[in-house]
Amino acid sequence: MNRFLWPLIGFIVLVVLLGVGLTLNPRDVPSPLVGKPAPAFSLPRLQAPEEQFSPRDMLGKVWLLNVWASWCVSCRQEHPLLVELAKRHSAPLVGLNYKEVRGDGAIDMDKVPADQEEGMAIERANAWLRQHGDPYTLSALDIDGRVGIDYGVYGVPETYVIDKAGIIRMKHTGPITPESLSSKILPLIAELSK
Repeated sequence: MNRFLWPLIGFIVLVVLLGVGLTLNPRDVPSPLVGKPAPAFSLPRLQAPEEQFSPRDMLGKVWLLNVWASWCVSCRQEHPLLVELAKRHSAPLVGLNYKEVRGDGAIDMDKVPADQEEGMAIERANAWLRQHGDPYTLSALDIDGRVGIDYGVYGVPETYVIDKAGIIRMKHTGPITPESLSSKILPLIAELSK
């Protein structure tokens, strides 16, 4: 009897776990960074590469960090919403231009000289923002993706809400939707801005 009971119990447990897994949203990826200080970095600004941007520059402000790239199809989907969000002036929106040249699978990086990659990234990203509108207070260039790794980026776009003390309070994976903006992001910004 026991010989048949244990496999049956194991099968039932497996079915229950799979059933629970099917009810979860695959876009809801918990971030170990929520509740912790935003990782420090210093990167060139897209609009003025001779100047650097660091999260320290935003201390005392509630702000959003939006990871984007011109080759990202989902970024194009959320971009009009970001343009509208910027018009509300609810919080500064900082762009993290992620692997602009390296992330584009259509570009053979073996044929791109290392000293030309930053120039290509600046040209491509600025052209995209001119075409689609620039919602960002500023954008920083994460050319090699190292800052993205520190933030746990595994797909573009991703957006982080960061409080006045520099603590990450929320990570939104995937494109922002009108629903996620109105039900989660804007209420959190309002609460943190008090």
